[in-house]
Amino acid sequence: MEPREIAAALAYIGRLDPRTIRTDPSEARDQIAQWHELLSCVPFATAHGWDVREAIRAHVLASPYPILPVDVARTWRAHRRDRLDRHTDPTPAADPDDVTIWRAELLGARQAVAVGAAAPSTHRQITGGPHPDVEARLRAIGSCIPPAVRAELARYRPARAAREAAVAAGQPDALSVACPWCHAREGEPCRSRRLGLDGHARGNAPRVTPHPSRVDLAAAGLARPTAA
Repeated sequence: MEPREIAAALAYIGRLDPRTIRTDPSEARDQIAQWHELLSCVPFATAHGWDVREAIRAHVLASPYPILPVDVARTWRAHRRDRLDRHTDPTPAADPDDVTIWRAELLGARQAVAVGAAAPSTHRQITGGPHPDVEARLRAIGSCIPPAVRAELARYRPARAAREAAVAAGQPDALSVACPWCHAREGEPCRSRRLGLDGHARGNAPRVTPHPSRVDLAAAGLARPTAA
């Protein structure tokens, strides 16, 4: 901030907190010089999210102590650090073989974000769905996992493989309902519950096949819409 901007900031502080007002001209000059020494690298306002008046107002609302220039400087550093943390360094348009120009463009983009002249460049989200080639491939194989890979994974996922085999054979998907016997939730495999002498469950190992009562419940749910 320039001295005139420092004076404007101090006038705003005095309006919110009269304790900071300096009525003596020499004291006011010394105060401006002190603040300018510590805040010369802090902008008054930027086009992207920083305004020193907002930082001053937030301090006055949160703290009973008069604001100091270091409070403003620390708030600016935190704001600057947050912007750089959200910046993802887009690839420069310069020729990557020209290291000097490529690096200068990269550092220039970072500096623009740091001083608030440009907005952080965040990761672009996928919003348009899969690529047409990927979508066509998914329609062809019916799944994002190819059949050969699914067959190889079956031995590591026995419960999932049994569920897929049952659905492929036209049988009800037992895992689509909660199990009334072991109380496994929807989508979770059944658990082997052994009862001890005290009547409490002993053991909680997952089962490859669901409990018969769960299969019957899923079959009843599958048949209900047909009967209607």
